[in-house]
Amino acid sequence: MQFIRTLLPAADARAGLDIAAPASRTRLEVLLVALALLALVSLGGCASLSNTGVDTVRLLATGGPVIALDPKAVAASPYARMQIEGAGLRAVAVLGNDDAGLQSWYGDARHVVFMRDGQLAATAGLAVNADDIRIEGDNPFLHLAQVGREPVSVSRRYDWRGGYRYGVQVSGSLSRRGQETIDILGTPRDLVRYEEVLRGPGVRASNEYWVDPQTGYIWKSRQLVAPGTMLDLVVLKPYLPAGS
Repeated sequence: MQFIRTLLPAADARAGLDIAAPASRTRLEVLLVALALLALVSLGGCASLSNTGVDTVRLLATGGPVIALDPKAVAASPYARMQIEGAGLRAVAVLGNDDAGLQSWYGDARHVVFMRDGQLAATAGLAVNADDIRIEGDNPFLHLAQVGREPVSVSRRYDWRGGYRYGVQVSGSLSRRGQETIDILGTPRDLVRYEEVLRGPGVRASNEYWVDPQTGYIWKSRQLVAPGTMLDLVVLKPYLPAGS
């Protein structure tokens, strides 16, 4: 497991907990991670931790709100941040860890959004949740530059605990829609918007993505959690893996 430079993974490793399990993560487990780290801090084992890191631990332990949307604070922080809105959550989330590409973004002790390759992978603690979302077969999001106005197919599978709906097959039709300038924390970005039309049992929705045309990085998106529920996601400070 590859942990990023945040406090949560450090405590996770030392406490022997698995923080990247979307379906099984509970508030109690997250609190145990936070309390374990607080214990390490009190014992002097983490004397080099920054105030930002300690604040993150306090957030997880208390379930309080995440930092306000302050461009200077986001820029000064060494930690990746993402704005999340929808399904009863409005927060600036902190990237907790990266487990072989599965990223865990924490709004607070109760709310977690899991991402992979810019795609929503699962949620926990929201008003409506997805236990698992995955693309089966070819993943066009790994080579978006090859996707034009002619739609390409995306095969998705959703697991929803509500209603005991597991293995729901949803077909996506992804196409490039055009160039748009998006302002993120006062910085205008020239991005390409893609639309993915989703159809399946009880599903009629559209995902949208705003993508860097040079790198394929998804800066902003609006993605389906469950029928009738969408999440708006904006990367405020991207995570750069070691060696990238």
